[in-house]
Amino acid sequence: MRARNLPLIFLAGLAIPAGQGAAQSPFPFQLPGAPPTHDAATFLPPDADPNYSTPGGFDQDVNMKQTTRKEVSDPTGEPAGTVTINTHERKLYLSLGGGQALQYGIGVGREGFAWKGTAEIGRKSFWPGWTPPPEMLARQRELPAHMDGGMENPLGARALYLFQGKKDTLFRIHGTNDPSSIGKAVSSGCIRMMDADVIDLYGRVAKGTPVVVL
Repeated sequence: MRARNLPLIFLAGLAIPAGQGAAQSPFPFQLPGAPPTHDAATFLPPDADPNYSTPGGFDQDVNMKQTTRKEVSDPTGEPAGTVTINTHERKLYLSLGGGQALQYGIGVGREGFAWKGTAEIGRKSFWPGWTPPPEMLARQRELPAHMDGGMENPLGARALYLFQGKKDTLFRIHGTNDPSSIGKAVSSGCIRMMDADVIDLYGRVAKGTPVVVL
């Protein structure tokens, strides 16, 4: 079941007031037909955590044709609106209902860094800054203590932070500055997507969306 039979597209950088259509649909936004009127230099999506986001962003620099997204028969059996990550297949599915899902290619955690379980999206960020955790800094001393959001940031265009209750699992679904890593097991446990794909997924899910990691 698609939300009100809306076309399965997302226009990068468009702000939609939070909550429109949310009571009737697992997807939080209605897709507009008119260009945005916001000031691009200061724009943040209404659901982006300002403490983890970069106002303005760099959507204009993303190649939106570099995508793996396609609609498929849903293999997950999960309710509409659920995100399922199959780390073995290296695929992420967003269940649409009616036996259909959106499928995206992903990069996953390398051996020793994989994570599996159930969680929910507890925070959303727009062109997030990156602060490597102390454990990562200890392993890779060449890393910066912090990197602002941008095209070279390893978190890419968007990040969805996975929580269990009020606890941050420290695992994320995020974009990447290395498209060649999609389909591989190379990350420190987080789920990587093409920037065009994570922009699309960000626009279709809300905080509280259930996430199943297999």
